[in-house]
Amino acid sequence: MKPAVAVILVFAGCCSNVVFLELLARKFPGCGNLVTFAQFLFIAIEGFIFEADFGRKRPFIPLRYYVIMVAMFFAVSVVNNYALNLNISMPLHMIFRSGSLIANMVLGIIILKKRYSLSKYMSIVLVSLGIFICTLMSAHQVASRSSSSEVNAPSVFLWWLLGISALTFALLMSARMGIFQETLYQRFGKHPREALFYNHFLPLPGFLLLAPNIYNHMLLFSQSEPLHIPVVGLSMPSMWFYLIMNVITQYVCIRGVFILTTECPSLTVTLVVTLRKFVSLMFSIVYFQNPFTAWHWIGAMFVFVGTLMYTEVWNNFGSTLGIVKKESKKD
Repeated sequence: MKPAVAVILVFAGCCSNVVFLELLARKFPGCGNLVTFAQFLFIAIEGFIFEADFGRKRPFIPLRYYVIMVAMFFAVSVVNNYALNLNISMPLHMIFRSGSLIANMVLGIIILKKRYSLSKYMSIVLVSLGIFICTLMSAHQVASRSSSSEVNAPSVFLWWLLGISALTFALLMSARMGIFQETLYQRFGKHPREALFYNHFLPLPGFLLLAPNIYNHMLLFSQSEPLHIPVVGLSMPSMWFYLIMNVITQYVCIRGVFILTTECPSLTVTLVVTLRKFVSLMFSIVYFQNPFTAWHWIGAMFVFVGTLMYTEVWNNFGSTLGIVKKESKKD
């Protein structure tokens, strides 16, 4: 039952998390630092109690390695959230982050000297083409929107370019962090819950650098329109409610992925996460009426088909089907 529960947690937690994030970002695009801080604080407190045993449990992996990993993880989280403040729509944000396969393959070839099969190279071409199409169409939309408005068109487009640069940096940094984490696991063994705790606990002092921005958005959140919660019979500022729900669903999402990684092969984990991204993308487009042209649909399909090709789902499904047929013949 654990894999089934994990899949439910991933879809319920991760998909609803994207919804609450978009509700927050639409009202206050620059609130990413506050959202990230709240997520880190919640997961750090939970890990300090249940994983670190209030600091009495020694880590399996030396802290100096976690400091390096945390620096990369902190940078990726902050830059990804800040990109939403740079004219980057949520659908483009999700599609662009799906390009992690490209970054992983490129850095794997350069750093780990890996070699891949032809099908994997073809899948990366599809993913690259899909991201290029979506990015190009979004650039055209930004240019059209800025030229038809009273704001400075070159300024709007330059901010969008800065957002794309930020997403690219976060993509490469995330891939480098994954390779670094892979080498650590090979050396010290897999300790995902420990890594989850230290990745969220150690960066907390770094948020002091972002304290003015976080405090300003806390004030803005407190001034948002009240929202009545019938279940508990209370009213609270709507932005604080969305933030609390975002933090809870983020934890549910991470816990679901953790169970999947311990109970299922990496192929299954990648497939579930890919399908989750696709469902989140569809919901964001339909519910929030984000602009999405036919070219965006083509680009999105290239990204997700390329991702599935990379994981060799088709071959795995065919072999599984063959095993089932053989067993049915024996019976």
